[in-house]
Amino acid sequence: MVENRVKQLLRLDAFGALLSAFLLGVCLVHFQPLFGIPISALRLLAIFPVIFACYDFYYLLLKPNHLTTGLKGIAIANVFYCVLSIVVSMKYFNDVTLLGWGYIIIELILVLILAIIEFRTASNSVM
Repeated sequence: MVENRVKQLLRLDAFGALLSAFLLGVCLVHFQPLFGIPISALRLLAIFPVIFACYDFYYLLLKPNHLTTGLKGIAIANVFYCVLSIVVSMKYFNDVTLLGWGYIIIELILVLILAIIEFRTASNSVM
């Protein structure tokens, strides 16, 4: 039961990371003037979710006996990503539009909620 929850969270994290990478690296780049975040910053931020998705799949496919370790690791990575997003956003504070801030804030909230759930699940799991 716990193992299935950990797997579900890793899959959800991977899907969310791929979605973030697509939104940041394709959609927001294409509509950059609407969001105000410089393209170089969008591409930098898009790299991390791709790495995170690879990490999730690594644990799901190649390290099935260490899923809790993988979940703890991705939770830490997600918090790091949120801090990085805030730092990058603050660097371009005057350039980011209201729509850009909306995107950033929504993504931060979703990623932090996921990280909290991942931490709690990993802490309660003994695998």
